[in-house]
Formats: sequence, C-alpha cells, structure tokens
Amino acid sequence: MPNLDLNIAFWDYDRTRPLMDGRVQFEGINSEITVLRPREIFPRMIQNQEFHVAEMSLASYVILKARDQCPFVAIPVMLSKVFRHDCIYIRPDAGITKPADLRGKRVGLPQYSSTAAVFIKGLVQHEYGVAPSEIDWFMGGQDTPALAPWVPLDLPDDIHLQFIPDDKTLEEMLEDSELDALFATYLPQTFLNGSPNIVRLFPNFKEVEQDYYKRTGIFPVMHTIIIKEDVLAENPWVAASLHKGFTEAKDLVVGRLYDTDALALTLPFLIDHIEETWRTFGSNFWSYDVASNRPALEGVAQYVVDQGLAPRVVGVDELFLLDTP
Repeated sequence: MPNLDLNIAFWDYDRTRPLMDGRVQFEGINSEITVLRPREIFPRMIQNQEFHVAEMSLASYVILKARDQCPFVAIPVMLSKVFRHDCIYIRPDAGITKPADLRGKRVGLPQYSSTAAVFIKGLVQHEYGVAPSEIDWFMGGQDTPALAPWVPLDLPDDIHLQFIPDDKTLEEMLEDSELDALFATYLPQTFLNGSPNIVRLFPNFKEVEQDYYKRTGIFPVMHTIIIKEDVLAENPWVAASLHKGFTEAKDLVVGRLYDTDALALTLPFLIDHIEETWRTFGSNFWSYDVASNRPALEGVAQYVVDQGLAPRVVGVDELFLLDTP
C-alpha cells in the first residue's frame, strides 16, 4: 500500500526540526512540510483549511469546538507552551502597580481570541479578580497593521472591545498615552529599544510564574496539532502515526539537552537552566499527553467562556482524538 501524501504545516522549533531534516519520519506518510509562522498558519487553516495537518492555536480550536463549528480533530501534541506573566506591559505613569489596578484601564492586545491573550486574561481574572468586563479592550496590530480576528467575534454586551485605526499600532498608542497597558504576543520593540514609557507589570516574572505553576499546575499550552476531519475519516491510522512522529522528534531533542559535546559550543549556564527546569517541572516537562496538561487544558476551556468567546465549557476529553500514557 503506497504512503499517504499529506501537507503538514508548522513552525521551525527545535522539537520539529528532526521532522524537517528527515531524522524522524511519519510512518506511512509522505509528508510535504510547510514551515510558516503560527500567525500565518492559523488564519489559512481556519478560513480555508489549506493543509491536511497543521499547528493550531489551542484557544481557537477550543472556541470552534464549543461553537460546534470545528472541521478539525486535535491530537495531544503541545508544540508550544509559554508562561505569559512577562507579556503584561504597562505605562509607568498609568497608576498600575499591581494586577488589580488594571480594572477600568485601557488595555491593548493583538488578538482578543489568541491563546496568549486568553491565558493572560484568564490569570488576571482567576488569580487577581479582574473580570474581562472590567477592562476597556483595544485590538490591533502590535507593531504592524492589524490582522483580522482569527475566529469571528460575537462578544456579549458587557465586553468592551474597540478596533484601533489602521494607521495606528498598539505600541505607538501605549507610547502616546492612548493606552495604559499592553498584553503583548511577543517582545515589544519599544521595550527592546529602552523606551521609558513601557515596563513589565511583573519585573520578577520568573518567580511569579514558578509560584503560579506550583499552585495551579498550569504550564500554559499555546498550540496543538489538528487534522482535517475528512482526512481522518478516510485514514483513521493517521492520528497515531502523527503523534508518534511528533513525539519521537521532541524526545530526540530533549534527550540531547544534556549532551556535553553539544553544550561545549553554547553558554555554560545552559546546564544550570536545564536542571532548574527539571527541578520545577519534572523531566517530562514538555509532555505530549492529556493527563499532565489537564490543568492548562481545563483552564483555557473555562477562560474562553468567561471572556465571551464560547457558549459552553468543552470537556478536556472532547478535545483530543487520542491520549497516551
């Protein structure tokens, strides 16, 4: 039986590189791999289903599932996990010294429904008591023209969201005092340039994030892998093959973290960083399974409802086709 031809889209991560260079291959699949940034893949997949298999925003997937409008099925491959406390930026003169001070403020974000924004809003509400309805939201491009919403927005009346003009960016508006805070997807250029008008809400974000994980068990999952339903209906074995391949690629990279021959050409402190990570999260910190990621998955399923993005809380067991030990 010939191999199945599949177009598979994901970003260039260390944990996907073995699939890109051929060290790991998907059994029974001729994979045409397309390497794109996530923000390019997501709208192309959601709007046009351009790929057979693709990396996908976890929040967008959960929202579509809750709306019963999802033509995809996910497998528990957590390609991206990122804590987001360090992504909350404020103007020093905006009267914000703690998360509760965000109440009533003007806050910009690139995508109201992105997983990063969903997790930030979720922690602000569930950790610090500020509901999404208590903030004035401004959506637009962070440092370039705005992208259209990845999923259609039909927010309840108590959520106050404005789209910024096309000729403005969120970073410019923060710089010009038109915003009080910014929930950034990536490091703001104004911050990197040393502007005095932008600082982190949590300057000690590493300690805050470690405490958050120890108390909640949440290591925020940003992206997963989805398969088009029609592909899966005709080839149900594909899910296991994909999960096995992604897992082998990730394990190959993780297994080399302590390769001292490889580390000889990198910064010496990397070993200390690896050991600290394992002490905090355990050796299976980048697991591709439902059980160990359940706190994060349950969190995002609740947050999208809290934020007016979904009509119901999707059970974690509804999200993935298969689980592994």
